Amino acid sequence: MSHTDVGTLFSPFKLGAIELRHRVVHAPTTRLRADEDLSPSDMMVTYYGQRASKGGLIITESSHPSFDSRGYIGAPGIYTDAHTRAWARVADAVHAKGGKIVMQLGHDGRQSHASLSHGNAPIAPSVVPYEGVALTAEGWVPVSPHRAIDIKEIPGLVESFRLAAERARDAGLDGVELHSANGYLSDTFLQDGTNHRTDAYGGSIENRVRFPLELTEALIGVFGADRVGVRVSPSGTWGGISDSNPEALFRHFAERLNAYGLAYLHVIEPRVSGVETIDEHTAPVASEFLRGVFKGPIIAAGGFKRESAEAILRKGDADLVAFGRYFTSNPDLPERFLHNHPLTPYVRDAFWGGSELHYTDFARFAEEGLAA
Repeated sequence: MSHTDVGTLFSPFKLGAIELRHRVVHAPTTRLRADEDLSPSDMMVTYYGQRASKGGLIITESSHPSFDSRGYIGAPGIYTDAHTRAWARVADAVHAKGGKIVMQLGHDGRQSHASLSHGNAPIAPSVVPYEGVALTAEGWVPVSPHRAIDIKEIPGLVESFRLAAERARDAGLDGVELHSANGYLSDTFLQDGTNHRTDAYGGSIENRVRFPLELTEALIGVFGADRVGVRVSPSGTWGGISDSNPEALFRHFAERLNAYGLAYLHVIEPRVSGVETIDEHTAPVASEFLRGVFKGPIIAAGGFKRESAEAILRKGDADLVAFGRYFTSNPDLPERFLHNHPLTPYVRDAFWGGSELHYTDFARFAEEGLAA
């Protein structure tokens, strides 16, 4: 691609109420560098500000609506006044660059440890053995045994998301995204490998989509549908997730989401599991499938590079493409794509927690002394 042929990655797009100048999206990436009170730290403010671009979209790392909804130490919260003030600093840093920022809201469910919630067991729709790990003050440890949520607890969970959305709005963010992917709480309600309930929230597909839809409606009640997105991972494996008929499930879920007029649906391709690419040569399939069902904009994520991002946009299976790993080490990723500059390799060891090292110390291309 020539310097002047910028392709569809650099055409403008209106994502619900959010006006964008290009389609390179900063994916939500778990970096675990919040302060002790779980407020975004100074280095988080710097990190997001560095990665903001004029008319570009940043989706934040998963932020938690309650103290006991996290599965990793260092993950930020959005349930106190201090959290709101700190997130406002993040939003201001992004807006100062002309960027847009959406907060991902999520509950980690059974992917957690009792030490992260005052000794309480993690929660899930049903008790299904799971051998994952959580990050605690003692390092990576096996998750604690989880318990099934009582149906009486569900309204309180939904309310926690609504209150978190209010705080995100008060902090000046441009929207919110429901994290209903990767085997976290909302996703475990969706999929029958983890949802064995026999009440109104389990059994049929119609029942299993109930909790994610209630969460979605709570967020819409705060921001309006045109500033709300939902993230899903059809046929994904992260978090020990599975469903007996993912095609029927995600078709129904997308059809139900159509009724709201959401800003977007964010689709993780099953060729990735967490930060691992299972097969980089596998073509995107989830976005292609959901494009035939979902009537609104689609953000595709999972193992994309510049060329494959252009390809899925040209094909029409997605409207924007989210990048995670390459954004960690290239704060100016959209500009590098635009000018076809080489990318700085990412440092996997610095993904989950740490200091400014390999976090805010990556240079922009022009600062590397490589520009012509």
